[in-house]
Amino acid sequence: MISLRGIEKRYEMGGEIVKALDSVDLDIGQNEYVALTGASGSGKTTLMNIIGCLDTPTAGNYQLNGRDVSSLDESSLASVRNQDIGFVFQSFHLLPRLTVVQNVMQPLVYRGIRVAQRKEMAIEALVRVGLGNRLNHLPNQLSGGQRQRVAIARAMVGSPAILLADEPTGNLDLRTTAEIMELFHSLHASGNTLVVVTHEPDIAAHCHRTLRVSEGKIAEDISRPGGSK
Repeated sequence: MISLRGIEKRYEMGGEIVKALDSVDLDIGQNEYVALTGASGSGKTTLMNIIGCLDTPTAGNYQLNGRDVSSLDESSLASVRNQDIGFVFQSFHLLPRLTVVQNVMQPLVYRGIRVAQRKEMAIEALVRVGLGNRLNHLPNQLSGGQRQRVAIARAMVGSPAILLADEPTGNLDLRTTAEIMELFHSLHASGNTLVVVTHEPDIAAHCHRTLRVSEGKIAEDISRPGGSK
């Protein structure tokens, strides 16, 4: 599903060339549950941005579902993000003046889907994450865990190939974190491919595979079938 070959990313900073990623080779298959870890400055965020088509590599090839996305322009990348990748962020990124169901409908607006069908798909996603009774609430009427569940519903509403979660439990307490990770386990069990970006070892332990990034390279690739639950 994800295939990176010779991926490099270079930036110019203060007249110097900084190599954020250095010849990264990586394969992630369908229905894998992967943690992407690494210290600040390791290249973890840059790698996440390239996997999520939020950035393009300086060199190398990125195949997503058999399509070369490494040299697409911004308009084409936006289309790939909308169709193939669902994003879950630490700060939720919900629109405060829209209801829960309206927030979840947003990614479908750009697909030309009729309003009635968009709403039906959004309700189905919200029921799946346990929020079928909160459809018409505003984000500020929900707890942090409920808002993250809305964000997860929004990410998965269009049945993307990949669910990419960036520090998804960073703003949550321990009990709510456990509930969100249990939801991720459920999504994985139903066939979703998950990539969870985290600096927390206990979160990474839930995943079945951990990729540790250091100095722009994959320093460790550890498989842990089943993860912790």
